[in-house]
Amino acid sequence: MSSPESSPIKLKIAYLGGGSRGWARTLMQDLALSPQLCGDVYLYDINLQAAKSNVELATWLQSQPGVVADWHYHAVPTIEEALRDADFVVCSVQPGPLEAMEQDLGIPAKYGLHYPVGDTAGAPGLVRGLRAVLIYEKFAHKIAELCPDAWVINYSNPMTICTRTLTRVSPDLKAFGCCHEVFGTQDLLADLVVRYLDVPRPYRREIEVNVTGINHFTWIDRANYKGHDLLDLVRRHIAQEGVLRPYTKEEVLSWDSYFECAHQVKYELFRRYGLLAAAGDRHLAEFVPGFLFNEETAYRFGFSLTPISYRYARWEEAPAKTRALMSGETPFKLEHSSEEAVEQMCALLGLSDMMTNCNLPNTGQIANLPLDAVVETNAYFSRDSVRPLAAGPLPKGVLGLVEPHVHNQELIIEAALSRDIDLAFQAVFNDPLTTLPIDKAWAMFREMLEATKDYLPGFDL
Repeated sequence: MSSPESSPIKLKIAYLGGGSRGWARTLMQDLALSPQLCGDVYLYDINLQAAKSNVELATWLQSQPGVVADWHYHAVPTIEEALRDADFVVCSVQPGPLEAMEQDLGIPAKYGLHYPVGDTAGAPGLVRGLRAVLIYEKFAHKIAELCPDAWVINYSNPMTICTRTLTRVSPDLKAFGCCHEVFGTQDLLADLVVRYLDVPRPYRREIEVNVTGINHFTWIDRANYKGHDLLDLVRRHIAQEGVLRPYTKEEVLSWDSYFECAHQVKYELFRRYGLLAAAGDRHLAEFVPGFLFNEETAYRFGFSLTPISYRYARWEEAPAKTRALMSGETPFKLEHSSEEAVEQMCALLGLSDMMTNCNLPNTGQIANLPLDAVVETNAYFSRDSVRPLAAGPLPKGVLGLVEPHVHNQELIIEAALSRDIDLAFQAVFNDPLTTLPIDKAWAMFREMLEATKDYLPGFDL
């Protein structure tokens, strides 16, 4: 890495999961708009053709008006070629194909257990976590061998399990996890500022929040905008007639989006616990009992289950959408995303500093959660440093909701690293949404493992 005063810093970035049709393409655009950086991005994916397609797109993107940075993209067949001497490593992988996720969701549904996402918590998220640990165990060893000084940015879900595996396997790795769910809650608070304070809509980062908890189950216990207590605005808002109410299936489906929600889950939790849960309702509903008795309950609380058919369609349609973009059939505008990876890189290189939420091992930032477990709080980024900021202890009621998931995530990691099926089942059975008799839960669990056994090497099934 070189950094002459008058020229951009030249980097090597390794992208594991380089065939990504979401995160990778967002990073490409943000890198193209960062004049302080340049260099090479090496895309590694078990689907080499998907990585090559991203190289084709990135090369086209580099020729577009508005590009201010010189980047070269390479699809490589081995992880070693991607990682060797990298300055940064970005990870965004799917732990097993969509066929595996289809089984993760479909088998519990046969037992009456329904999940709107299935990538973090509950039986689907935990079984996905088993597969993820096996992948990230290898990543950790390879990164430690080939680029031990690199900063590792993880985007994969289950976020906590993936990020924790890196530091559990290779404790000296400089790894953290990034998620944009808190950003959405800041945007929600910005909307309330406009509605109740009668001022122009503030930018998301002007909404100051204290973040605490674990990924997709984060909480805000303080929120301010120019001296205004925004949690008071939330109390004022939910007291308005019609804010808290049952929704119908027809209303929810009319939104024509599986990602839209009415915020009823976070508002109900706020009403009962006094803290604002800071993730989308689809995620929040998977961590607590009360919102997923059946699909009708989900609609009543203003959200829907994301069907696997949607994920298949999105994947299958992506190549045609890419061709339409590059041919000019679909208009293209080069603009910054709301993601922060490039800003984080700049801060770690000493070009700036910043504060944002991220996932890091607990060194005391949440005093009453286990040390070393990965938690999500604010952190301060500066030259070669990510310093978590103390969030304070979780109040007892919220602690009672969060802590069991921390133990289950740690248990899944231990189960995967030791290839211990019994430990893995204990985590699944301990999950608050596994509301089955133990024999039925065991049958479901074994069926899930059997259906995805090709992606669980080393387990004696």
